[in-house]
Amino acid sequence: MNIKQVKVFVSSPGRNFVTVKIITESGIYGVGDATLNGREMAVAAMLEEHIAPCLIGRNAHDIEDIWQYLYKGVYWRRGPVNMAAIAAIDMALWDIKGKVANLPVYQLLGGKSRKGVNLYAHASGEDVDSTLEKAQELVKKGFKAIRLQSAIPGLSVTYGVLGDKKDYFELQGSRPLPPEETWSTAKYFDMVENLFAKGRELLGNDIHLLHDVHSRLTPIESARLGKLLEPYNLLFLEDASIAENQNSYDVIRQHTTTPLAIGETYNTLWDCKNLIEEQRVDYIRAAATHAGGITGMRRIGDFANVHNVKTAPHGAPDLSPICFAAHMHLNLHAPNFGIQEFVGFDNAGLNTLFSHDFTVENGMAFIPDKPGLGVDFNEEAASKYPYKRSYLPVSRLEDGTVWNW
Repeated sequence: MNIKQVKVFVSSPGRNFVTVKIITESGIYGVGDATLNGREMAVAAMLEEHIAPCLIGRNAHDIEDIWQYLYKGVYWRRGPVNMAAIAAIDMALWDIKGKVANLPVYQLLGGKSRKGVNLYAHASGEDVDSTLEKAQELVKKGFKAIRLQSAIPGLSVTYGVLGDKKDYFELQGSRPLPPEETWSTAKYFDMVENLFAKGRELLGNDIHLLHDVHSRLTPIESARLGKLLEPYNLLFLEDASIAENQNSYDVIRQHTTTPLAIGETYNTLWDCKNLIEEQRVDYIRAAATHAGGITGMRRIGDFANVHNVKTAPHGAPDLSPICFAAHMHLNLHAPNFGIQEFVGFDNAGLNTLFSHDFTVENGMAFIPDKPGLGVDFNEEAASKYPYKRSYLPVSRLEDGTVWNW
């Protein structure tokens, strides 16, 4: 089962995706997601110029050896570009192995721990009332866990809130540059408690509520927020602060019992090792595309399980259905799975490129028992959606200081 060809596709069906297809000499192939939002071509070059030539002729079944070869052998370990490239290769190899075995990937991991995967959906609006209207709509659709995000009065843009506005990807023209957004912690605090006080009163106690700070606060500010939100019993508070200094979460932890989640920018276990083993967080939110694929995510999940930390994989719209499928197989298997972020796949162009049979019922996701990952990629359709250069926004304080986005 030797590798014959590694193909890399960069397409833009509404936003950019980097997709890998590994073809074996027998004709069986697998697909993987290598998307790194705002740095897509860096990963594509890593794959085409550096990784693909090293894989030709290797046995596609040797997933662990290939993972170690690409991780240790490069010498320059870790990093988002390198790990996204490794992730796509890893997913594609698991896809191949499942197809050869005629089993879904979760069976190769050891089988199911649950019948379906609990999801949390996003409710966001131009003010608190419109956010809660959308939350009620999601409850009617069966979702039992909802992330609440509301625009901040006095700021032109708020993370996670689009309403009728175009997102940053759509706003960029023929020569895009990073859009800039303004942040005010004081104005945020004026809004956020009201959002959850009204949200809990309106939605009741049976709905799980979540919130994403997106690393806008300092640790002591996050401690204040966690304590402020304790009466509203959040499932978790996400990315309260940057944790490049992992000791920062000691400050938050000692002041609040609100559960904490972090990890969507992490690339390896080493990025979150201390946070997990010191039980400074309750949920780890790494993504398969950014953290070394199924193999890398399984390491993180197993380590977290030992320390009573649950998994809650990142599920942003820049992660393709291939990544979502990888998460589904991991989530079905992992005994310490918590919840999966879900934004849906309503983009018509996206579904032209990626064929899948995901279903959602009563706030839970299900996948059919197809061999491998259960997702396919349409090369011909991808050629109709050429790459469009795009950047993530840059955040600044009101005085102009560059801040965390």
